[in-house]
Amino acid sequence: MTIEVKRTSSLASSGVKMLVYGQAGAGKTTLIKTLPNPIILSAEGGLMSIQDDDIPFITVSNMDDLKDAYRWLVEHRGDYSSIALDSISEVAEIVLSAEKKKAKDPRQAYGALQEQMMDLIRAFRDLPMHVFMTAKLDKIQDETQKIHWGPSMPGNKTAQQLPYFFDEVLAMRFGSDDEGNEWRGLMCKGDSAWIAKDRSNKLSDWEEPHLGKIIEKIGSKK
Repeated sequence: MTIEVKRTSSLASSGVKMLVYGQAGAGKTTLIKTLPNPIILSAEGGLMSIQDDDIPFITVSNMDDLKDAYRWLVEHRGDYSSIALDSISEVAEIVLSAEKKKAKDPRQAYGALQEQMMDLIRAFRDLPMHVFMTAKLDKIQDETQKIHWGPSMPGNKTAQQLPYFFDEVLAMRFGSDDEGNEWRGLMCKGDSAWIAKDRSNKLSDWEEPHLGKIIEKIGSKK
């Protein structure tokens, strides 16, 4: 066995791995246009908000599409700096639907879902580029039975495990202040109600919804 010694300072060169979740209309898809040189894997078909940005995309409607897209990306990864999978929640629903048709017991379908989704997420995450996945918003029960807002996935075990695969888990939130001014931002540090984390320790509690700036900030020296 050949041992290859690496340095932690080179980690950012493999790309930042990000998951952003939020409710419908929060602006998760529009974040894609702030990525450096992206390509999109679209499972939702909701790209109308970025139609004027002329970003290349691949439509995925089943597991075979995803596998084909992955193999294609491995061959063409040098052509793009970022990949956006919109959304991982919808991909999981596609996988679960296929497994339910094959399984006699629903529990088998959810077990197969968890195994396939973990392999899928790990494979795309480990591509040597920036990886951005979106997810819907849902209430998640953690291992201590506490309820938080977090990324939605069918199957509670799959939802619990999802945040562990990413360096950055950010909540896209929006609202208005007392004067009626609308605001939108990425929550980067979790609290008792919301799941969020920043492994780089370089982001503020809240960041502007611009992934290019976040990637630059993470890659900068302290």
